Amino acid sequence: MSQDKFNDIMGTIAKAIADKPVDASLAAFLTANYGPDSQAFKDVEALCREGEAGGWICGREQGGIKFGRCIKPGGIAGKFSVDVVRMNNVKGPHHVHPNGEIGMIMPVSGSPKFDGFPRGWYVDPPGSDHWPTVEGGDAYVLYLLPEGAIQFTGK
Repeated sequence: MSQDKFNDIMGTIAKAIADKPVDASLAAFLTANYGPDSQAFKDVEALCREGEAGGWICGREQGGIKFGRCIKPGGIAGKFSVDVVRMNNVKGPHHVHPNGEIGMIMPVSGSPKFDGFPRGWYVDPPGSDHWPTVEGGDAYVLYLLPEGAIQFTGK
């Protein structure tokens, strides 16, 4: 049941942003409509914990990072894939976002920041790249990728 609720919430969010440009205005929209104080955000946080315990979120691990794709593009989340990673004071592999990345940062313990962002939403535009990094604690980072596009560079 919790996986169905997760899918429903992510489907609702994906539908709300489907036609919006992947830029700073999208981060503002998500914060205003699905921000950290919203019930949807709180539910997703709780469902990530339940999902990890149940094995349907973060089912794989490499380099101290737990990860997994929860929703493939073309399904309940429309053109978006939905992935969740769990990172605890770690730097992940360098990658490029051909179509952008829309993310949700959810602390587990400590005061983690993901690429300098605290609990809440961030948006990286198309063509952006980074070494995803969590400092200051342990966090889930959920991200929606338009068309599921991500390119790991090996840097």
